[in-house]
Amino acid sequence: MTKTITLAHGNGGAENNELIKEVFYEAFKNEILEKSEDAAIIQNGELAFSTDSFTVSPLFFSGADIGKLAICGTCNDLAMMGAKPKYLTCSVIIEEGFEVEQLQRIVASMKKELEVNDAIVVSGDTKVVPKGAVDKIFINTTGIGEILYKGISSNNISEDDLILVNRDIGAHGATIFAAREGMDMNSNLKSDCNSLYPQVKALIDSGIKITALRDATRGGVSAVLNEWAKQSNICIEVDEEKIPLCDEVRGICEMLGFEATNLANEGTFVLAIPKDDVVKAIEVLHGFPEASNACIIGKVTQQYNKKVILNSSWGTKRFLDTPTGELLPRIC
Repeated sequence: MTKTITLAHGNGGAENNELIKEVFYEAFKNEILEKSEDAAIIQNGELAFSTDSFTVSPLFFSGADIGKLAICGTCNDLAMMGAKPKYLTCSVIIEEGFEVEQLQRIVASMKKELEVNDAIVVSGDTKVVPKGAVDKIFINTTGIGEILYKGISSNNISEDDLILVNRDIGAHGATIFAAREGMDMNSNLKSDCNSLYPQVKALIDSGIKITALRDATRGGVSAVLNEWAKQSNICIEVDEEKIPLCDEVRGICEMLGFEATNLANEGTFVLAIPKDDVVKAIEVLHGFPEASNACIIGKVTQQYNKKVILNSSWGTKRFLDTPTGELLPRIC
């Protein structure tokens, strides 16, 4: 562990995991926290509880803004545990001089996304700090959800499961990078920022068995798969050519040397589903326009426990490691 905090410690990858383990877990260690899920399961398994903070730059970008992101982020974490988002808190830290019109746009965006989840904000806090003490506005949302489907856990994945994604990956990270760098893509590239509860509810209502769900935010799909491999003591083998990728994201990755599986997402989730239910799960997801290219990307084996293997179309294979360093700061 380094003596000072770097931007890499917030990347959702190896440094971030080290910070959480050696500082926060060390101080707050308990059985609920050690499960390392997207949300804590509390009240005898009846409720899910999660919190998140949002500092994205720029505040407004193609497909969303910091307001929509703040609601989606917390509601999605609850949904990943099979919970229906119900009650949220909202705390904001606003820089002196911030335009009221922009604040109203952000709040309107939050209201709209709350309606998608049929959730409400029931408490909050507002702080205004001197100019320069914060970059425009930071938002924290905390949420409580009602568990609709019990037993979802990234600690229980086995060789009976296949690994799926609900849509193409990397759109959020690529969009933020393009907006920040002033890249005129002349394309339809936009963030995948989206509320995932409707998709999860459809899976539950269809009677599909679900082993694990995880939205691939900071650290992308790579971070999720590596966490799963370690938590369940398994090997996950991914077929590179099966990973859905839009042309715009592929182009940015090829041009700048990014690994698409490391890019952040805000409406993309990874699923571990028993083999017998996979076809039905894909059929359900395909009923949503944003999940029209949901597909199987990998399987669970015991080849190299606690490792993720990427199989190429050329017949070669390599380890897909947890992201390290800071690929792109402040993407959420």
